Amino acid sequence: MFTSPLAEQLAPDLLERFLRYVRVDTQSARDRTQSPSTRGQLDLGRMLADELRAIGLADAALDENGYVVATLPATVEDAPAIGLIAHVDTSPDAPGAGVEPIVHRGYDGGVIELPRGGTRVGPHPSAAGHDIVTSSGDTLLGADDKAGVAEIMAAVAYLAGHPGLPRPTLRICFTPDEEIGQGPALFDVERFGAAGAYTLDGSSLGELQDETFSAAEVTVTIDGVDAHPGWAYGTLVNATRLAGEIVARLPADLTPERTRGREGFIHVYELAGSAGRSVIRAIVRDFDDDKLHAHAELLRRTAEEVVAAAPGARVAVGVEPQYPNMRRFIERFPHVVTAAERALRAEGIEPVRKPIRGGTDGAQLSAMGLPTPNLFTGGHDYHSPREWASLPEMAAAAATVVRLAEVWTQAEFRAAALGAAPLPR
Repeated sequence: MFTSPLAEQLAPDLLERFLRYVRVDTQSARDRTQSPSTRGQLDLGRMLADELRAIGLADAALDENGYVVATLPATVEDAPAIGLIAHVDTSPDAPGAGVEPIVHRGYDGGVIELPRGGTRVGPHPSAAGHDIVTSSGDTLLGADDKAGVAEIMAAVAYLAGHPGLPRPTLRICFTPDEEIGQGPALFDVERFGAAGAYTLDGSSLGELQDETFSAAEVTVTIDGVDAHPGWAYGTLVNATRLAGEIVARLPADLTPERTRGREGFIHVYELAGSAGRSVIRAIVRDFDDDKLHAHAELLRRTAEEVVAAAPGARVAVGVEPQYPNMRRFIERFPHVVTAAERALRAEGIEPVRKPIRGGTDGAQLSAMGLPTPNLFTGGHDYHSPREWASLPEMAAAAATVVRLAEVWTQAEFRAAALGAAPLPR
């Protein structure tokens, strides 16, 4: 069941932390006017900083922007500083307040009827026999990314309590607002001082990812001509109807529900407004930058064609880059990925290499000069009330972090880090 005796040893502390963290409402808000976008993220940040200090990381602190940063000093001389990163916020795509986690011991792999919301989890036969955690059914669980937070905390607590184990300097950071693409916005890479880092923000056992979508958000604002509906003949130009026509004209095979693998998409996630003004919000994604630009241009062209056929209406289209495919930045630092592969195998896990159909803080951090691949967490079905997490897989992720610390003390990785980036001040 557990990947190693170490993973089994870490599991009780990990579960206790996870259940505590998911109860804190940390949903981020898309219309961010400050960092973090919601106060609940500060509540969890304070809790984490207190817990880090309690396990011996004396410099642990929460800054005014919602970033928790701490240092676990090295036990091996000349080892580089390595970063461990997870985000505290949860997605605004599903209800996130009042999370009540439920632990299902010895899950049988079938369908679980949750007590609220008419929500069903499963079947997931590959997790049969696992202890799994779900919400009560009317909220998301928050494993994205509180599983990653709990795994880093459990691994760091274990390392701090076993000073005889080899480890490099570990720099820990818990970021806000990752779900709205703002996690690295105020991250100080130079001050963080790491030669490489890892986000724990993946899903299935063994995932190791160094490639993400490139991403942009497209906002289409349609201004119509409003009029009283009783006297609207020849005058009213309904912005809501124009918005519906724009969405209907987009290719059905270029949507998330019709694409997979390395295929990109246009995802309209919000349409709101009135007859006078309506706004379409969409995200565009692709692994290829030229295709990403083509998706955004298709949406722009479609909107302009529809509105041009409605005299009196106007349209404005804004395209905002969100994050780049991190592969082009990480491939210059292959040792960062190789170290993760070695740590996974040391834990008895064969690495699963596949690109992320999404993004992580690591995409922007890698572009900012901190190569940051992504590791699994054991969470599944993110951004929905069906979300669940496997305790054995979560424990395997925490154990992989402990293994990773040892890998970075090995001579070849110390040398590679020195050649790729300066040691921290």
